[in-house]
Amino acid sequence: MSSSFTYAKAGVDREQRAKSKAALKTLEQTYKHSHYGEVIQLPYGNIFPVGEKYFDLAIEGVGTKVLLAQLANKYDTIGIDAVALAANDVIRSGAKPLAVADNIHAHVSNPNLVAEWIKSIAKGADEAGCIVPSGEIGDVADVIKGMSEGIGFDMVVACIGELGRSDIIFGNNIKSGDAVIGLRSSGIHSNGITLARKILFKQWGGKYEPFEIPEGFDRELVYEVLEPMAIYVKPFVKAAKKYEIRGAVHITGDAYLKFDKLMLFSKEVGFEFDSFRPQPIFGLIQKVAEEIKVPITDEEMLKTFNMGWGFAVVVDKNEKDAVMNSFERDSIHAEQIGQVTYSKKIVAIYKGKKILLK
Repeated sequence: MSSSFTYAKAGVDREQRAKSKAALKTLEQTYKHSHYGEVIQLPYGNIFPVGEKYFDLAIEGVGTKVLLAQLANKYDTIGIDAVALAANDVIRSGAKPLAVADNIHAHVSNPNLVAEWIKSIAKGADEAGCIVPSGEIGDVADVIKGMSEGIGFDMVVACIGELGRSDIIFGNNIKSGDAVIGLRSSGIHSNGITLARKILFKQWGGKYEPFEIPEGFDRELVYEVLEPMAIYVKPFVKAAKKYEIRGAVHITGDAYLKFDKLMLFSKEVGFEFDSFRPQPIFGLIQKVAEEIKVPITDEEMLKTFNMGWGFAVVVDKNEKDAVMNSFERDSIHAEQIGQVTYSKKIVAIYKGKKILLK
């Protein structure tokens, strides 16, 4: 049996990405142009003042999930993922999303596909409570190549949100004993797709044809993976108005490693996670990886996939039940998935094992 398969071997090297992100420091020299005051740096991005308010601006791409849309010839949900990625990022600061704008680069702007793309973006924006005042579709055949099953494209969405000074989630008041509450994901979402594709689909060297139904599933595999990302905006904004949210994490790329950004702002803390409820798709990825002799460790799964929880909030342990009930009333399943410690480490208790993630 060969050594374990990782996200880096699939083509996404998180260590190299982290080194590349060091270049972002260069952008700080632009902060002097902030017209209304100081840019505030937060765990997962920055906000800037406009009059008496602050704005949070996030931009995200759907990544290689667009390849699955092409494989299935199904384009009416991919825009929901794009909106979700950006809008769920914006609420981490405490902001309420106001608007989204899309940028789609296509091999050819086929009118029928464009209609499906726009329909899905509008549906996502409706779920996030946003307007879509602008966007762009560019025909760049020399950059984006087509596929025999569909038209090549890349989809990016930006979201801007508004908040007051009292709404800001600074992430600097997290204490040992605080509860970490997870919000249920709708499945694989839009992260780790490169790894999942290369394990699951014959198109990229994996096991299954796209429209096969694996044992234990009730729909075709490609539709299972295409299930659009959950949008947490409305229930989160409602909860944040009533309760103190000490930290908010969108569990996307790097999964549970993402909590390290909170550790930079609340410097003495660590996190221990002890409740995972991965949907069957995650078990299938690991099972098939073992079958095709490229096993994926539990540690790598927890560093790559959401494993059942798409978003998390950190709250005082005395408020955890009230906060969970708030989300449940809005039909978002929520439960405590871990707690804050003084370990300065990120630890997961999974399948009866204690795994040091960082």
